[in-house]
Amino acid sequence: MDPIIEQMRRHTSVRDFKDEPLNDEVKKELLLAAQSGSSSNFVQAYSIIEIADKKLRKTIADITNSAPYVKQTGVFYVFVADLYRQATMLENKGLSIDGIKTMEQLLVATVDTTIAAENMAVAAESLGLGICYIGGIRNEIRQIAQLLQLPKYTFPLFGMTIGIPNSKNQVKPRMPLANQVAVDRYDTKQMTDLNQYDQRVRDYYLSRNSNPQDNSWTDKNIDFFKEIRRPDVGPFLRDQGFSLS
Repeated sequence: MDPIIEQMRRHTSVRDFKDEPLNDEVKKELLLAAQSGSSSNFVQAYSIIEIADKKLRKTIADITNSAPYVKQTGVFYVFVADLYRQATMLENKGLSIDGIKTMEQLLVATVDTTIAAENMAVAAESLGLGICYIGGIRNEIRQIAQLLQLPKYTFPLFGMTIGIPNSKNQVKPRMPLANQVAVDRYDTKQMTDLNQYDQRVRDYYLSRNSNPQDNSWTDKNIDFFKEIRRPDVGPFLRDQGFSLS
């Protein structure tokens, strides 16, 4: 197997890091890898903010409910979907910024940001480091925006903590291809026949080194989606200048 593909298939989120900062050379490598990802129409609609101040990092760690592994890690970044630069360009030319505000352009910025982050994640793991995405920054999204002094037409999408792993969980069993890949059309029965996968996931959780539990993939998803989460995200985006239309 190709070593890059093998490395990607070994991915697991790390939540137990050594308390050792990454040096500037490694951080630069990671940032350049992030920049090298694909970008829709080369708009590069994202920004990356390193959280170096310990007090600020503690505040964000508490907001995310991820304090142990956000505070004790090699570096912590916040990835921001960012169309502020493009809005500034248009305004400087006296042009309308309505083209910035649409749902389509917000999706473009979100995809650009996510591609950059995943490039960084793959690069980090190629160096023997571990990573964990931190979606919990959206728990108090307005507070995060204030703390980071984010201007309009930006959206703090997620954080990423990167460092030297103390320990790792086993790799989670991914969904069978038959449940996630189709040809020419969406097969609703094929995509939702999850009995075998549920048993594999239950076996994984029961045998896991840390936090074992008796749950299937369906159980976890029902618990996650049965309630409305982070209801302030939509209103926040409108306040940031996006029309969502």
